[in-house]
Amino acid sequence: MNGRSGPHLRVPVGDDAHRWSTFRGEKTLIVAARTVTSTARVLECLPALLRGDSRVTVVFAYDPTSAFSDGVLDLLHDAGCRIVPWSQLGSIAPDLILSASENIDVPEGDCPVLVLPHGVGFQKLVPDSRAPRSRLSGVVPDSLLESGRAWLAVSHPDQEQQLLATHPKTAGRTLLIGDPCFDELTVSLPQAAAYRRALGVADGRRLVVVSSTWGPTSLLGRYPQLPAELLAALPYDEYRVAAVIHPNVWSAHGSWQIRTLQAAALEAGLLLMPPVHAWRSALVAASVVVGDHGSVTLMGAALGKPVLLAAFGSDAVPGTAVAHLGQAAPQLDDPRGDLRQQIEDAVQGHIPERYAAICDLAFAEPGLALTRLRATLYRLLKLAEPTSNTPPVLSLPHPDPPAATVTSWLVTTAATAAAAEHSMVAVRRHPAAVSGDRQEAADTFVHLACDEEERDHRLTESASVVVRRRPADTAVSALGWIRETLHRLPGSLVAAVPLNGNSFLLGTRDGPIVEATVTGPTIDPGLPAALVYTCLRAGLPLDGVFMTLRIGDVREEVGLRLRLPSDSRQ
Repeated sequence: MNGRSGPHLRVPVGDDAHRWSTFRGEKTLIVAARTVTSTARVLECLPALLRGDSRVTVVFAYDPTSAFSDGVLDLLHDAGCRIVPWSQLGSIAPDLILSASENIDVPEGDCPVLVLPHGVGFQKLVPDSRAPRSRLSGVVPDSLLESGRAWLAVSHPDQEQQLLATHPKTAGRTLLIGDPCFDELTVSLPQAAAYRRALGVADGRRLVVVSSTWGPTSLLGRYPQLPAELLAALPYDEYRVAAVIHPNVWSAHGSWQIRTLQAAALEAGLLLMPPVHAWRSALVAASVVVGDHGSVTLMGAALGKPVLLAAFGSDAVPGTAVAHLGQAAPQLDDPRGDLRQQIEDAVQGHIPERYAAICDLAFAEPGLALTRLRATLYRLLKLAEPTSNTPPVLSLPHPDPPAATVTSWLVTTAATAAAAEHSMVAVRRHPAAVSGDRQEAADTFVHLACDEEERDHRLTESASVVVRRRPADTAVSALGWIRETLHRLPGSLVAAVPLNGNSFLLGTRDGPIVEATVTGPTIDPGLPAALVYTCLRAGLPLDGVFMTLRIGDVREEVGLRLRLPSDSRQ
């Protein structure tokens, strides 16, 4: 049987495929799809390898035996893949089986099996699904090695020596390929600022990426509240927080469970990255990585990112690159400490080359992985490699922002004494969903601010400041909204609405209407509202003055003038 004809063949369009197929492939490549992680890794690199080559027919075979198989079929359907059940492989004679899952039950035959790593090397001990013990992640069963069919792709020559020491039957069965994912991350680094903007992280803000592998020793396994703790500690206008959670967590527990556990963090603006593909652009965009012994944390270090370790499991394999990272990277202290200071110290004290030696232990000759992998693929298929240019390593696409809009904040402000009649108000906002109670100090004011679309009426009714993000069509409609809002919410002191990109109307409980004009870029209406609230509390003038609004290291000049409610412009 040659893989292209025969009465029992179901590739790619059912029995007698040769009668129905449009593309007459010379070789059949089966992709073994068993877990989301391993399937995504193949999907990320295979199109570049087979670009434009009609000689290879690709069919995805779904193996449902993994505890982490949930989501695989959705991933394949979303990618438009032709899928056959694993049980039908006996009726197919493929020329090559490709997988990034080492734990597949390969059907009998003589075709080679190429196994790609779905992480960085062989750095983690995982439960063995075939026995009540742990095994080294990434290594195929001895029976497949003994058959002479298996080939293990490695990203560094040291991994070959590691495997020989623990699994002697891997001798002669490894191929130095490199890591296509790391190459893609590296070539995308110049786009980091663009990725941050795509995620809604404004220029001047830092992006904290929280990375968790799976299992009880992972960051989320030990510290599931860390995303919310970070969002509570980091000022909203200076930081954003993204979470990259291993696909096995999504498969084992489901998105409902994850979103329920992280509900407060999501309400506070957590960027919960989808489990497939999108994590890569978030990692490139990161200002700092808070992680564990997973591959994403190691890749972040290899990209030159500051790293803080919030967990590090004993299932990390000694002597590997990630184990060296565990010894070299600073630990996140007890969360009862100052998380913001730890993040800032990690960023400000970081040297990009800090983890270069560790990177060298994980990735040999970066930039060549796709070229080597394509050569290997065609050699195993026994096809001449295309004479076209080597496969391109493309920058990652821009991500979609996966965060809900924050609609309530606990705001701390401080006013400095006027200097040449030019006062300054510092504003620091934290999402109310994770902030708890904050007490006023002698030189600060604290208030609750809510967007008009806040769904928790308890917050709205307790808010001192209410803002509307949508600009009013006219000053008249803005004044109408202010009057209605202050009447409906008698506990509010200030109601604010934008008129255009840099002008705002703010109504006060005592009656005066203030127009605030920002001389710089467009800002959130909650910021000039916080300034006016502070002026009211501190007894500062509101008419005919310029003030400095300070948000972290950013300073905006704001002009204030009083307007009578009847003084409206159409």
